[in-house]
This record gives sequence, structure tokens and C-alpha cells, in this order.
Amino acid sequence: MDAPLHPCTIARLHIPPRALEGCLYAYLWRDLSAATTQGETLSDAQCQSWFPATPLCGLSWTLSGRVRELDVGTDGASDRDRDGEPGPWLPASVIGGPRGGPKRFQATPDCRAFMVAIRPEALQAMTGIDLAELKDRMLPLSFIDDPAWRALDAAMLAARDEQTARRTLEDFLLPRWRAVRDEVLADDPPPRGYAGWMQHLALRAIAAGHGRSVRQAERRIKQWSGQSLRALRLVSRAEAAFQQVRKLDEDEGAVIWSALAQDHGYADQAHLCRETRRLSGFSPEELRRRVAQDEAFWAYRVWV
Repeated sequence: MDAPLHPCTIARLHIPPRALEGCLYAYLWRDLSAATTQGETLSDAQCQSWFPATPLCGLSWTLSGRVRELDVGTDGASDRDRDGEPGPWLPASVIGGPRGGPKRFQATPDCRAFMVAIRPEALQAMTGIDLAELKDRMLPLSFIDDPAWRALDAAMLAARDEQTARRTLEDFLLPRWRAVRDEVLADDPPPRGYAGWMQHLALRAIAAGHGRSVRQAERRIKQWSGQSLRALRLVSRAEAAFQQVRKLDEDEGAVIWSALAQDHGYADQAHLCRETRRLSGFSPEELRRRVAQDEAFWAYRVWV
């Protein structure tokens, strides 16, 4: 799926192959470099990327250019008000854990980045990392203390394009995923979407071993996902509401926020607004406008 606004930028999402279902959730490819080669000048705002809260882990390789994190500010602030001191340039390869709030990044105009959304329980099973150490953090990929992963890192950074990066990663992950798949998936992979995945985790937690109380099941879910069941429910509900808004926009239908809140189990419209601000940094209407008009919200557009 492609969703850039500027004609010289690329924003693309790919679904992983069937052999990696239950492990990888999606590939994201962002390429700003064509604008420079075609004599176009991108503004700082057009080189930014906004991402919402997510229950997934992420792996990211910047194949050219540099990326750094920016402050997300507060809802209702102008772009100028949001621009605080930027963070340092990130390493070319990073790993990120589940996060409870939004992130904003600034890239250089020559940036090309390959990103992977990976299910936390799959990443944990393949690496043995403690997901609690990754929650709301972004760390160098060397956080995975394994020579094989360091070799993957070098190969990924040497990739010349999106296709090479995908093949390199798939060739590396396939044997590792096959070795742990039955441990992570008791049956077929969960359907796409946070709701199906959350239900899959809950059923697996209930069925796992001895001690099937609700509290013990919730502990297992947190161990496997890095987040509480309540946090997963919040982001699952928000995703479903966002998808409905996008569908209404595509069909040129009217969005009635009070009805949307009721449809998705929010107490009222104010509750929907609070949760949307917490997960995205914006009110529902402001987020809707920016997704439709702002280059920096490319990740929202490709995700639907």
C-alpha cells in the first residue's frame, strides 16, 4: 500500500509472507531521496514522521541519511510551539518496544529507511530479551547481544534498496521463526488487527500450563507483550475507531464523533477525545485533518 502526498516521496507498507505470519506484522519503507535527485526541496515538516502508540515492537534501519527524535508537544499546539530541542541523531539501526504514546521524528532529505513492525512475543521467543527493558524505549540494535543479529545488522545496512532489505531480513528470520513458532502459536496465526491478536494472546495465556486465574493470565500477557491487557484493549479500540473514520472519509461520509464513541465502547465523546490525544498527541478531528493533509502522517495512511 502506498500513501505519500508529495509526488517525490515514497511511503509504502508491505504485508510479510505467509511463512512469517504471527511473527512480522508489516514492513514500512520511507524514501525521501528522490526529491533531491529531481531538484525538489522538502521542508523540515515534510521530512518528519508521526507514529501513534503501538503494542508492537519495531526494528528500523536507516540506509541513507539520518533520523532523530523530536518532542511531540501537547495537543492543540502549533507546529512552531511543538518544536523543542531535538534529540541526538539516532543510530542507523534501532530496536523499539511497545509504547503508550506518540513519537515524532525528523529525517534528513536524503533519508531512506526500512522499518519492521514485529509482534513482541515473537521477538522475545527468538532473542530471549526482556520486553520490560524495551517498553517506551528506542535502543541500538546491539541491545540484542547475539553475533548472528550483529551480522544481520551489517547486512541490512549494506542493502541497496527495499527489496534487498526484505530478502535479507526474511532469509535471517525464517529459520529462527520456524524453531519457535509452535511455542508462540498454538494454532493458526492471529488475524490482522490488534483486536484479533489481543484475543489470541488472551486465549494462549488462559490455556498455558497451571494456574489459570485471571490475574495469572494477565501476568503472562504482560510477559509476552510487554504491556498490560488493559493497555492492549485501549490501543485495539482506538485502531478500530480510526479505521472506521478512514473508511467514512474514503466513502465521503460524515463522521459523528459521539456516535463513533458509542460504537467502539467509549463512555462518551470526551472519553474518545482523551484517549485519542493520549495515543496520538491530537484530538480526533485534528488527527483526521492531518492524516488527510500532512506529509508527516504517512504512517497513518499506509496502516489502514
